[in-house]
Amino acid sequence: MEERPTIILVEDEDNIAIAIEILMERAGYDVVHVRDGAQALPNIRAQSPALVILDVTLPGLSGYEICQQMRLDPALVDIPVLIMSARASEPERRKGLAMGADLFLTKPFSMDEMRASVTRLIEGGRHEN
Repeated sequence: MEERPTIILVEDEDNIAIAIEILMERAGYDVVHVRDGAQALPNIRAQSPALVILDVTLPGLSGYEICQQMRLDPALVDIPVLIMSARASEPERRKGLAMGADLFLTKPFSMDEMRASVTRLIEGGRHEN
């Protein structure tokens, strides 16, 4: 049986996390849910995921800080990152991309948009600027 790609989901709001977990598992991915930003990097290092989905506002470290640290770590630099936030401003989106995110989704987003974004990042790899 083929191994399912793993996604690390760093999200402290359970209702959002559960919806994304169900969606991703139905799409053929294993999901590891991390609720605290401080626990994200140890979990990412341990799992070597195909993708990391980060909320911006987290206890511990922010999604921006996690993404920036991933981009500075040679072992994690090539893992695609999707950042999501309820902060819908253009400066927030630019900040996320500047920190190294491959894609920035504004909450609320449709489940179809999330699924398509995840598929594109996992199958197509990182974005090219």
